[in-house]
Amino acid sequence: MDARQAALQKAFDARELERQRAFDAREAELHKAFEARILELYEQLRLARRRMFGPSSESHAGQGWLFDEAEALVESAPEAGDTATLPPPATETTGETPADTGKKKARGKRKPLPVELPRIDVVHDVPEAERTCACGTPMVEIGQDVSEQLDIVPMQVRVLRHIRKRYGCPQGDQAPVTARAPAQVLPKSNASNDLLAMLLVTKYVDGLPLARFEYVLARAGVLVPRQTLARWVIGTARALQPLANLMRDVLLGHDVIHMDETPVQVLKEPGRAATSKSQMWVQRGGPPGKPVVLFEYDPSRAQAVPLRLLEGWKGHLMADGLESYGAISFTEGVTRLGCWVHARRRFVDAGKVLPAGKRGRAHEALALISKLYAIEKDARGLNDAERLVLRQSRSRAVIDELRRWLDQALPTVPPTSVLGGALGYLHRQWPRLIRYLERGDLPIDNNPAENAIRPFVIGRKAWLFSDTQAGARASALLYSLVETAKANGFEPYLWLRHVLRALPAATTVEHFEALLPWN
Repeated sequence: MDARQAALQKAFDARELERQRAFDAREAELHKAFEARILELYEQLRLARRRMFGPSSESHAGQGWLFDEAEALVESAPEAGDTATLPPPATETTGETPADTGKKKARGKRKPLPVELPRIDVVHDVPEAERTCACGTPMVEIGQDVSEQLDIVPMQVRVLRHIRKRYGCPQGDQAPVTARAPAQVLPKSNASNDLLAMLLVTKYVDGLPLARFEYVLARAGVLVPRQTLARWVIGTARALQPLANLMRDVLLGHDVIHMDETPVQVLKEPGRAATSKSQMWVQRGGPPGKPVVLFEYDPSRAQAVPLRLLEGWKGHLMADGLESYGAISFTEGVTRLGCWVHARRRFVDAGKVLPAGKRGRAHEALALISKLYAIEKDARGLNDAERLVLRQSRSRAVIDELRRWLDQALPTVPPTSVLGGALGYLHRQWPRLIRYLERGDLPIDNNPAENAIRPFVIGRKAWLFSDTQAGARASALLYSLVETAKANGFEPYLWLRHVLRALPAATTVEHFEALLPWN
């Protein structure tokens, strides 16, 4: 009995010890999870506060002054900064040699205004009573002092009266003959082609909502309801559709395309609440010398949208890690590239949650990624073949070093932390991120698409939403035109004015092709 009782006691003690160990292990696991959750919440709170109240570390440290109040700018500006640097007129000779002008120090850092600016002479003469010398001899003009002042004329609203002469036979043997009416983009409206160009640039380049432009016109005594302005915009977009179609052909004819998307609110969408978020997709590509930027509105963010927009296309697609691009990645002939800016941005966030002045693993990753961009900076002036050689000889070594660092750091960081999320994203996107090493013309990041979509995002802060789907589609088409014009180095208003003046007479594909920015 004693031996059995001892055996039972021993088994009981072993079972209790096993339970205690399981309890301790479970408690340690819960405590570890609790600490990880606390760390995650702390990092999220610190990151949110940094995003709301702190400066963006991705921007240059010297850019903050752009957003200071006027008083702060005045305090830091020199007295010479109160004058704009004006170039001499093209027809005026200053009598100075190039050596003399080179020795003079330019005042301020403003870019000189174009010499094409018109000069208006305002002559200030000495009163006749003061032009008599004390000796009684009348004074003669011996020279003049010239100073220039920058001036501006407010927007002038005027009415164009088209007077069409009509002729008829005195004998009445023939019907009267009337001069042809000038061709108009919107023949049923009383908006001139130049007014339409200004309207489009005001909204889609300057970001001024139609409601505010209505007030601008009202100050000049012209009452044009915003609904009428909206109809003008949509009608002009329909007339410009052939240009967008030709631009899409050029975009899909090149084998490298950047793609991105951003939310847009459309109030009147069938079957959806007014607060629903739709998407504005942007694509940028085209052969060298012919950059194309295309916007496309779609209510969905699903994988079917890239499949529809890139149907039949084959090449390299640069996009972020969004799952909406997953289906297009498996399309035959399409190779997906990864964006190093998105990978870097996550490590920037991981560095923000650290205490001020402390460096961690996030900074190690940022240092290695910076080396990749330094190499790309050195390769800017090279052709594709030379850039490929440089990438294989220098970038490949940095990539291998970064991969070794990632393999060491990934198992030691909780995946729920900000740093863990950055490491996980880098690990998942790795095959796509290193694919740019395969060719010299492949991009390292998606910055061209993000730069193209930025004017839309900035304008959206002013006009907030589109009322109808027709308005959203018109906005997409018009953003495509003005951003493509800007990408090709053209001033949007001058280019649009030229296009809208010639558009009514365009009847063939050749006519429309001649209006494209690169032509």
